[in-house]
Amino acid sequence: MAARSMTGPGNSMLYSFLLFVVTLSLQQMHKEKLASTELYTILGGFVSSLLFLLVLTFIGNFQESAGSRTGWGAVLLAESIALVAASTVHRVCITTCFLFSVGLLYEVNKISGIMHRKVEVKSKKYN
Repeated sequence: MAARSMTGPGNSMLYSFLLFVVTLSLQQMHKEKLASTELYTILGGFVSSLLFLLVLTFIGNFQESAGSRTGWGAVLLAESIALVAASTVHRVCITTCFLFSVGLLYEVNKISGIMHRKVEVKSKKYN
């Protein structure tokens, strides 16, 4: 009997969805507090950008398990969902969510490039 991997796209998709639901629920439960001061409003935008990252992870893993590649459409859909969530807290959260999401997307893209290079080097080593 073979052991199942804990890091497959299916598990990652499930965990990112569950974290999205929990994070969104907590954000909505505390939206009055997040809209109360400037600092909390920035925090509300950051929390919404984390929602962006979780939705992007979910979509990416869903597309990987379906056998297709993730492109800009997934990024735009994830950003739209995050911006709608941010808009339920405060108008300024929309702007801060967008700015934090751009930063997160840059970092995810950079990490992805590093990981792809490592995979290419390993595959060349064994060929």
